[in-house]
Amino acid sequence: MSRWVQSLIRISDYEVQTLQKRLAEIVGRRVDAEMRIVMLEAESEAEARHAEADVEAGFMQLGFAHAVRMRKAEIQITIDALLVEETGARDALSVAFEDLKRYEHVAEAQKVKAAKLEQQRETAALDELGLRRPRQGPG
Repeated sequence: MSRWVQSLIRISDYEVQTLQKRLAEIVGRRVDAEMRIVMLEAESEAEARHAEADVEAGFMQLGFAHAVRMRKAEIQITIDALLVEETGARDALSVAFEDLKRYEHVAEAQKVKAAKLEQQRETAALDELGLRRPRQGPG
């Protein structure tokens, strides 16, 4: 296998690994944001139960609910942006995998071609030996 193919494979493999790390980081941020929404909803439910039991807390519940809705909206905007970024990262990773497989295919084809050429050389050498060997006749 030629050096340039080996270099392309190494570079492409590095790119795939880098894109995998980037995708994992994006997914992690998205999951964190989704978890923040879940926590806000749980906090909101707990506050609503508390407001039912306490009249003063009931007056503050309206403001609290409004603040929760605003925070959820901000987090949802972040999640939507992360989903777009995640889609782009997945597409880039897919292209990088395709490139890596293409380079690996070229390398494999070169190996097969080299093995075939070596076999042809060996056959030619054996044919040459056969032609040079003095023919022995019967008997």
